[in-house]
Amino acid sequence: MLDDERGLRRWRTRVGRHLRWARTEGLAKLADEDDLNPVARLAVAARRWRWRREYGVEPGRATPVWLVGVQRSGTNMVVQGLTASPEFEVHNENDRRAFEHFRLRPDAVVREIVLSSRHRYVLFKPLCDSHRVDELLALDTPMPGRAIWAYRSVDDRVRSALAKFGDNNLQVLRQIADGTGNGRWQAQRVSDANLELIRSFDYDRMTPASAAALFWVVRNSLYFDLGLDRRDDVLLSSYDALVADPTAAMHQLCRFLGMEWSPRLVAHVEPRPRLQELELDARIRAACDELSARLEAARRVNQPA
Repeated sequence: MLDDERGLRRWRTRVGRHLRWARTEGLAKLADEDDLNPVARLAVAARRWRWRREYGVEPGRATPVWLVGVQRSGTNMVVQGLTASPEFEVHNENDRRAFEHFRLRPDAVVREIVLSSRHRYVLFKPLCDSHRVDELLALDTPMPGRAIWAYRSVDDRVRSALAKFGDNNLQVLRQIADGTGNGRWQAQRVSDANLELIRSFDYDRMTPASAAALFWVVRNSLYFDLGLDRRDDVLLSSYDALVADPTAAMHQLCRFLGMEWSPRLVAHVEPRPRLQELELDARIRAACDELSARLEAARRVNQPA
């Protein structure tokens, strides 16, 4: 009975989220977000089938690629671009073969997916497992993995998160602060400094926007806390840089992965205006500004030659 109740709650949450997203962003955006267009899906599947037949690699020769970061950071735009290349086998968060309730299945299952693939790359988007990216890169596969940490300006991320998730970040941070949320994925591997920061706020007074911004800080801090800035198998990728100059940003990503550039990789990218800054808690805004500057500095150093 408990499993049934949990399943019903998840279903209600997901339906509510989809309705809110359709209401605020439109049905076309929802279909694009969740890859619901059957014609587009069939076309992609056909291209991959033809590629496997003509160029498919031997099982065990695929490179796992982990696309991680904070939700609503433009990762779908990266997935769309890489999906345009038939070299990629793609496993998004709603793929039940690789994910269960948006979390990666056990490492042995994920490893078997990689080993059985005849594509050159196997792309996973385990955003809820971003705190494990160092462990995922250590997965025992013949071809060493690569990771892409995607991030986006805090104000744009907050707007997108509020449109899709409502006050979820506020509720989660409240639970982490009072100790009832320690088992949640959002609380995993949070640094002592960030845990102290989370506990220093009054969540009865905090706005959902400020909470979404604080969540941006906590999760993006993992890039440094896990030492990913010191690894050459992790690329720091900016959504804002991709939108501003799609060709340059995707060329960089292609060099990192060792794949050929093609204009179709950025055919879906459209210019998007930068909007006015949101009103956030002053301490949270200061933390966001500090981390934003640190991420931008690291990205400039992180660019592959």
